[in-house]
Amino acid sequence: MTPPGPTAPPPPRAELWGGLECSVVQVGPTLRDQFRETGHHDRMADLQAAAALGLTRLRYPVSWERIAPDHPGQCDWSWHDTRLAELRRLGIAPIAGLLHHGSGPAYTCLLDEAFPDKLAAFAARAARRYPWITDWTPVNEPLTTARFSGLYGHWAPHHAGEATFLRMLALQCHAIQRAMQAIRAEIPHARLVQTEDLGRTFATPRLQYQADHDNERRWLSMDLLLGRVGEAHPFHPRLRHAGVPPATLAALHEGIPGPVLLGFNHYVTSERFLDHRTALYPAHTHGGNGQDAYADTEAVRVPAMEGRTGWLPRLREAAARYPGLPLAVTEAHLGCPDAAEQIRWLAECWHAIATLRAEGTDLQAMTAWSLFGAVDWCSLMTLRRNRYEPGSFDIRGPTPRRTRLGDAVHALGHHGRITDEAAATPGWWHRPDRFHSALKLAG
Repeated sequence: MTPPGPTAPPPPRAELWGGLECSVVQVGPTLRDQFRETGHHDRMADLQAAAALGLTRLRYPVSWERIAPDHPGQCDWSWHDTRLAELRRLGIAPIAGLLHHGSGPAYTCLLDEAFPDKLAAFAARAARRYPWITDWTPVNEPLTTARFSGLYGHWAPHHAGEATFLRMLALQCHAIQRAMQAIRAEIPHARLVQTEDLGRTFATPRLQYQADHDNERRWLSMDLLLGRVGEAHPFHPRLRHAGVPPATLAALHEGIPGPVLLGFNHYVTSERFLDHRTALYPAHTHGGNGQDAYADTEAVRVPAMEGRTGWLPRLREAAARYPGLPLAVTEAHLGCPDAAEQIRWLAECWHAIATLRAEGTDLQAMTAWSLFGAVDWCSLMTLRRNRYEPGSFDIRGPTPRRTRLGDAVHALGHHGRITDEAAATPGWWHRPDRFHSALKLAG
């Protein structure tokens, strides 16, 4: 990995970026397209509304599945041409995402050995089409996608096992590497903006072995892309045992040269607590790993985790894991019908970034995510219930309406601070009534 060079002093505050939920995910025979389900596909005016918030960059797709769904050589760029031209006119720099939680078009999948070459070929076409775009995310959250598609079986190709999870992850990371090589052949100064979920697993002493495994695994996509997975890495033998070819691991061990920015996404559900005392928890939390049965719950609902969760400790861990590399928050969002709670989550993220920047961490931006909301994310799109959660805009009306959260984002974009009174009070993840009742009784 090319070491970071000298940089100018950072501005007094982080940049404000935005993003639209743009997943195209196959669940069984059904293709879920969030741009169509939220209506953004048909609303050009959304981009001007987003620009009015004061954003400097926007995570926006150059979607492989939407542009070349049936054949790699048959591309329809028309929809993307008009939207990206509008962003350029508005002065917002796009961060172009090629694959967002999907398995790719019909002629490939996450277990296709040719997947890296196919994505690289599409990336080259996209870079030739849009040579003015400098920020690229070839694959969003590859580890999270591999978990949901290869470990838990929620999304296509619906596998459930560590071997398929690790092969999917390695293929996606190799695809990112190959895609960036193809993009930089057209745009030499292109920057990789690599996104991944940032969480942590806590556990009772009996289950600490599982927490240790999960906490090493959470870094695996970034470690692979940064050339850190050599033979001494704890996951190297697991990757080999899963069937990842030595040539793939060798290629990934070379890393991706800079410029690279690491983007971390963190949700209130990203931090977990594992407890063998299942009787203390609701039935829906019960599970296990084949060796031990345990409850798996949000860490914020466990009294013993007080003060150990949230944006600040997790971002500190990321900065310590990858010193010298620039970071950003690439999704800040709380799925919740209460805009006041959403504002509190956003404000806590902004405060954590400011704290770390004051300590000298190169944390460049916060991304207000899911600007126009999302549909059925409460079930990871596995259930067709049309449950809509708003973001900075609420689409349930003749035209999208800017929400109270949107007003807070606007205040950040134009004044660098949130003036809404909700930001001064604790979110539900800090209030005593959040704890599981049996845990409170047990002390």
